Amino acid sequence: MIKAVIMAGGKGTRISSIAAGIPKPMIPVNGKPVLEYQLECLKKNSIHEIIIVTGHLGHIIKAYFQDGKKFGCGISYYSEDTPLGSAGALYKIQNELTDDFLLINGDVIFDVDLSRFMEFHRGHNARASLAVHPNSHPFDSALLETDSASRVVSWLNKEDPRKYYRNQVNAGLHVLSKKLLEDANLTEEKVDLDRDILKPCISSGGIFAYRTPEYIKDMGTPERYCQVEKDVKSGIVQKRNLTNKQRAMFIDRDGTITTLDGFVTRPEQLVLKDDAAAAVRMINESGFLAIVITNQPVIARGECTVAELDEIHRKMETDLGAEGAYIDDIFYCPHHPDKGFPGERPEYKVECECRKPKPGMILAAAKKYNVDLAESYMAGDSVKDALAGLRARCRPALIRAGRQGGPETIEGREVPVFPSLYEFAVRTLSRK
Repeated sequence: MIKAVIMAGGKGTRISSIAAGIPKPMIPVNGKPVLEYQLECLKKNSIHEIIIVTGHLGHIIKAYFQDGKKFGCGISYYSEDTPLGSAGALYKIQNELTDDFLLINGDVIFDVDLSRFMEFHRGHNARASLAVHPNSHPFDSALLETDSASRVVSWLNKEDPRKYYRNQVNAGLHVLSKKLLEDANLTEEKVDLDRDILKPCISSGGIFAYRTPEYIKDMGTPERYCQVEKDVKSGIVQKRNLTNKQRAMFIDRDGTITTLDGFVTRPEQLVLKDDAAAAVRMINESGFLAIVITNQPVIARGECTVAELDEIHRKMETDLGAEGAYIDDIFYCPHHPDKGFPGERPEYKVECECRKPKPGMILAAAKKYNVDLAESYMAGDSVKDALAGLRARCRPALIRAGRQGGPETIEGREVPVFPSLYEFAVRTLSRK
């Protein structure tokens, strides 16, 4: 049985105006401590053995949770008499840990399908798996850069120079191998998890990032605390757990999120539409997933490499993040059946099931994220987008720049038309 370790020793100086005189993990959210929400999620995932590492005002945590029985779990404690950093206590308690164990920051609210997380960790034979997610402030967050296999290849702290980046924020949930601690062979009492254990292991290829759109949010500032309270009240926190059916806004890229001026083959060519970030931000706040579905024949035509397309998408994520918006995932089709282009790549010149108007990318996204297609939308600027939506059995919408008017009829179905992605978001979400 896997155990969970919760690091609950933080002082919470940045959020002291909300609740001074109690440990940060005991700050109440709608009348219940952060730690209690964490225990509820662990219990729901059949994780009942928990070690809480306490420090500042730890007696308050112990008095509230005691041995955990009234919360349906068993709790033991390790008390830091002097601060040991973000991982020093793990060395003190390593004999009590299971071979793989969960490590949780005590100041995050989350509701996650942890069985998926564990399956990812074991499937990659990882030494450490870190939950990552996009958020609305990537510019002041630590980001993990990954390869196509989700292996972490670099770690960007918020003070590190960066140009374009994937919005993959280290979320504060980890699955660690006990052997990771043993192999680190550290002798210092005070240990920093990131600097002393995880970052040195990146070169070994054993650190992986588990990207999830599920709700994970720290409460490091009063503003984020207020957002968490709002999200708990609205039910978004629970609904985003991937055991529940999700609703998604599938969004075309070129001509819908970005301006359309020929094929984009370099990052600097990609420009967001004026209201695109506001539209995506509205979708983020609604609880819908924001998933890009885009045909990219530039790969097959030999005009852009996969690595170059990835950099283009980093530019899009960076520009959206600068305005507080994010994309939960990007699905693209690299194929193009027509031949005769100089420099074309024959391996991509095929009839596929993913190129719009076929629904393959939408169906793949629905499978990955447990999406209820009947309650989801496909928005784009072409008939191909609408047809892909219809064939996936979700609700299509056409984005026709500047156009006002009635619907278009496509394959006998009336498809609503909106002058911009922003108007689509405003008018569609106001009915939800």
